[in-house]
Amino acid sequence: MAKRSNHYDAAFEQLLRQIRRPYVSVDEARRALLLDASLKSMDFIVYSRKTENLLVDVKGRRFEHGSRTWDNWTMQEDISSLMRWQQIFGKEFRSLLVFAYDIASGEDRDDHPLTWEIRGRWYAFYGVWAEDYARVMKTRSPSWQTVCLPAKEFQRLRQPMLELL
Repeated sequence: MAKRSNHYDAAFEQLLRQIRRPYVSVDEARRALLLDASLKSMDFIVYSRKTENLLVDVKGRRFEHGSRTWDNWTMQEDISSLMRWQQIFGKEFRSLLVFAYDIASGEDRDDHPLTWEIRGRWYAFYGVWAEDYARVMKTRSPSWQTVCLPAKEFQRLRQPMLELL
């Protein structure tokens, strides 16, 4: 297992190991050069039994008790890079944003169909296909170049990770 300083990425990697799903961890410190353009790397390449193989970018978010907020923002560059990687890898691969929620309170675990205890924290993992996200995303902050999904769209598009693996 790769040494990861980001606990969300480490938790997702541990989930893949627990369910024995083959994957490749991508070196996050390096950016690919493609036709003289820099392309942000995904976090994992995951082999799925249920869908095309996955090009995964993990987005860690904290699920706070009482707020019931489903933060789902990301950088515009994340979406464009995932879409470009999907073109490069071809039809047997599909780009996916994985939202890894660190569940702050035990009470909040009931809000998720499946949770995982990993390294003393509780997580819920949801996937949203990058092309679906791109189709309905809204600008969150023009200056920070972030985008997000409206709450109802995120609820409609997100899928528990085990349905995708």
